[in-house]
Amino acid sequence: MQRNRSKRYRAAVGQVDRTKAYNLPDAVSALKKMPSTKFDQTVTVSCRLGVDPKQSDQMVRGTCPLPHGSGKQVRVLVFAEGQAAKAAKDVGAEFVGMKDMIQKCQEG
Repeated sequence: MQRNRSKRYRAAVGQVDRTKAYNLPDAVSALKKMPSTKFDQTVTVSCRLGVDPKQSDQMVRGTCPLPHGSGKQVRVLVFAEGQAAKAAKDVGAEFVGMKDMIQKCQEG
């Protein structure tokens, strides 16, 4: 039984030759020509590096920073009073306090 695909999917598949290996600039331009979606899209990239992952000196691992971060917002809470509280606020802590912050944490 064949799956029913949407018009948008069929239009996108018609723009790409699945038997062809695209170089990076051509692949990116083809992606930008695809119809947009209503959700955050993901792209899978496969690269042949010519290494043997069984050998420890040829392992390939790494990370790259995303242009807009990972989407997680870091918020800093400091439990302090007096000069330490002022110093924490000056360096960018979002929430500073002692008893009032403990009470807020216990309340949820």
